[in-house]
Order: sequence, then structure tokens, then C-alpha cells
Amino acid sequence: MKHDTDILIAGAGPAGLAAACALGAEGHRVTLIDPSAPVTGEGDRGADLRTTALLQPARDLLDRAGAWERLVPHGADLWTMRIVDAAQTPPVTRDFKARDVGDAPFGWNFPNWALRQGLLDCAQALETVQMRFGVSVTGLLQRTSGARATLSDGSRVTAQLVIACDGRQSPLRQMAGIGVKRIDYGQTAIVFAMGHDLPHDNVSTEVHRAGGPFTLVPLPDRDGQHRSAVVWMDDATTQAGRMDLDDAAFSEQANDRSSGVMGQLSLLTRRAAWPITSTLADRFTARRLALAAEAAHGMPPIGAQGLNTSLRDIAVLRDLCDEGDIGSDAMLDAYARARRGDVTFRMTGIDLLNRTSITGLAPVQALRSKGVAVLHDVAPMRRAIMRLGLGISRTGSRP
Repeated sequence: MKHDTDILIAGAGPAGLAAACALGAEGHRVTLIDPSAPVTGEGDRGADLRTTALLQPARDLLDRAGAWERLVPHGADLWTMRIVDAAQTPPVTRDFKARDVGDAPFGWNFPNWALRQGLLDCAQALETVQMRFGVSVTGLLQRTSGARATLSDGSRVTAQLVIACDGRQSPLRQMAGIGVKRIDYGQTAIVFAMGHDLPHDNVSTEVHRAGGPFTLVPLPDRDGQHRSAVVWMDDATTQAGRMDLDDAAFSEQANDRSSGVMGQLSLLTRRAAWPITSTLADRFTARRLALAAEAAHGMPPIGAQGLNTSLRDIAVLRDLCDEGDIGSDAMLDAYARARRGDVTFRMTGIDLLNRTSITGLAPVQALRSKGVAVLHDVAPMRRAIMRLGLGISRTGSRP
């Protein structure tokens, strides 16, 4: 089969754009498609209030692809991860500090619009990357010699490898007949930005009580005001009621839930709500097809594992494509072996953290508090858990 492109990527969200940058920068011919154009630019800030923390391995991936320098002006360093168990009296607070495991921050927090804009600019600058917006894959023919995708405009694209970055409802996953396991936690995340009296000092703070974590992630100060992005997870019915509150009543509840960790909070943006679910594909590959990012796995927004786990998928695919034999059964088997265990392990940990955060049972809350204290206070264990979360080894190298 003659190939129009080396790699066809479906989905131009952050993971798909990152894949196009990473693979295109290595010299591979890449075609990136999406039914709609990505939400980018300062004028689109109101369209997506979420932020994303990129950890050290993600920085390495995007730096090698030439995208990192476009992102840096919009990021806030994350030097400390603070966990506050406000269900205890007095609250139990533990700080996990990046300097315990290296000289760099844990990560950097970016508004999603800025992340997409930087990645899009990088992809557009690469001669090896072709982008086609307004089209989607409607049919996929998979052969040992390659794959042929039929697009919604009637055109066809042949490729050695198709990468599905087309989301939790992935049409490509469905076309390949790959099933998925789903967990609905009965929770909703409300996302918004708050100004606050106290400086965040580049500390990401996760406040636990019952119903789910209340997480404040640093944003750059603006006009002399300290700012943080907030992800507030709680019971879906309760959150629906909060979404109906006026700004003053909502701010009052947010201040109570934050336990005053940043002083007085003031709402800066509108609110948006997202259901909390978990998804895991039964398989990560089919012939000439690799599932990546949320097409393969989706998890609650805890511990900055979501997109960072997706970018680990991209890093493995990049390395395997660089070895040659792109899209072969052997390459895809190696990808599945490299990613399945790591993803399952991380999802299991996030599931446990979320379930212990949801519960209002005092014995479980006490156990959670003791567990956090032990993980922090035993230094070798603290450093090991931080390296695990970052995805780095004892020597600081990436897997």
C-alpha cells in the first residue's frame, strides 16, 4: 500500500497536537485531523476555564518537539504539592517539595487555551505536519501493509499508523471494536478561577474533606492580585445546586470549603461543570491503530495525572516510531506492553484516592489522614512516591 503520510492522528486536543509536534519534529510525515478547530488564543479564554499542570517528563517531551518555549510565558511554577486533610481537627497538612527530588519544579500550570495555542503554533511551524480541520474519520480499512482512512469529506488518507487521540467517546476505538470499562463516580467538577488574599508561593494545594478534593493550582499574579485555578469535586446533585447559586452565594460556599488556606477568596470567572468518570479501553491497539490519551484512558483530575499520562503515551510512540517499522504488529505490541501496566497502576491509585476523598465516614477519613502523614514523614517513602508521580527514576531519568 502506498502511503500518503507516515502517521495519521485523529483529534486535535492537547494530546493530539502534542503528538503532531513530537512526531513531526522527528521528521515523520504527520497528518492531523479534527472535526473542529482547536480552541486557542486569548480571545477564547472564556471558552475553557480549565488549566493543566504539566510535569517534568511532559516538559522534556515538548522541549524536544520545540513547543516548550512557546508555553513558558503563560505558566506558573509548581514547587510544592500541599495536601490538607480538613476533615481532621486540627487539619493535617503535609507539603511534598520538588527540591526533595531535584532542582526543577514538579511542573508548570497553564491555562488550557494557552497550552493549545502554543502546541498549534508549534505544529504549524513544522513542514512535516499537515493539519486538516473540519473533517473526521468515517471508515478505517486496516491491512498488514497500512491503513486507509475515509474522511467525512469523502477523501481518503493512507498511513503506516493511525493514532486515535479522539477522546473518551473515541469513534476510532469503536470502529476497531475495542470495548471500554467505565466508572461513574457520581461526582461533578466545578472549575473556575479565584483571587485570594495570600500569595500561593507556587504551592498547589489540595484540600480534602468529604465529597471530593478542592484543589487550588497557582496562576501567575495579575494586576497585583494573587490568583489560582480551582477544581472543586463533589457529589453531582450537590454541585448542580451550587451551579444555580449566584456569585456571592457560591463564593461563600467556596470560602468555607477552602478552609481558609489562601485567605479570603473572590470569584474571577464564570463557572463550568464537568462530570467525573473513569474509562479504560480493553486494548490499546488494533492492526495499524494505537489508542492514546483519553481514547485509551481517562481519569479524575487528581494529582495532575490525566494529560501527563497521555503525554507518556506520546513519548513511547515517538521512541518506537524512531526505531522504524512504523505501525507494525511488533511495534504496536511493544507500545501496549509499555503503557498498559503503567496506566492501570496510575488509574488504580487515582481511584483509591478519589474514593477515600468522597467518603464522609470518620474511620476512613482518619485512615486517609494517617496514610498521608506516613507517606510524607518517612523520607525515603516520600521521595519514592514523588518520583512515581512524576514518572522519574531514582537517578532522575525518565522511563
